[in-house]
Amino acid sequence: MSRRVVLWRHGRTEWNAAGRFQGQTDVDLDETGRQQAREAAARLASLQPQLLVTSDLKRTRDTTAMLAALVGTDVELDVRLRETYAGEWQGCTAAEIAEHWPDEYRAWRSGDPHLRVGGGETRQEVADRMVAAVTDVAARLPEDGLAVLTSHGGAARLGIAALIGMPLKLFTNIGGLSNCSWSMLREGEDGWILVEHNAGTLPTPVGIEEG
Repeated sequence: MSRRVVLWRHGRTEWNAAGRFQGQTDVDLDETGRQQAREAAARLASLQPQLLVTSDLKRTRDTTAMLAALVGTDVELDVRLRETYAGEWQGCTAAEIAEHWPDEYRAWRSGDPHLRVGGGETRQEVADRMVAAVTDVAARLPEDGLAVLTSHGGAARLGIAALIGMPLKLFTNIGGLSNCSWSMLREGEDGWILVEHNAGTLPTPVGIEEG
């Protein structure tokens, strides 16, 4: 078997439930999110991951802790797995963003990879750091090894698109990740292959917020 990497989205937060754009705001899991993390961790533990790496934000760290407790593996922090820094948009709903920044919102919805989201990061920048993080972790795995990287909805999808060679403008063609669902990529001869997406739980509808 070849190396495999799981990109796992954190459990739900109050801002997720309210449809607020979290970005890098350090919002805690809510009770539903903690329960999601416990249930998903039990499934992921069966894969016996050798490495656990997480974004340093609390919602991802607390999600990963549920899995670490089951598999007895140390958890590493990697800031490259953070969600897009969304500047002025953080904390806003989609309706509020569309009202106050209509041109930027239309460009964001169109998939523009070079738009500075809320004056923060571009999708290209996020994709680049996600690819670097995944590549570095995968290089440390044995040939049949598996790593779980806990990240965020938007960042994970951008990373997946870049890793499989999809133009970033089309990254929204990869469906959203529900809270505490995951995607698995396998290392192939000619690059990464997406073998599983939005797996693990019975997903609730995915909103457009990133976080």
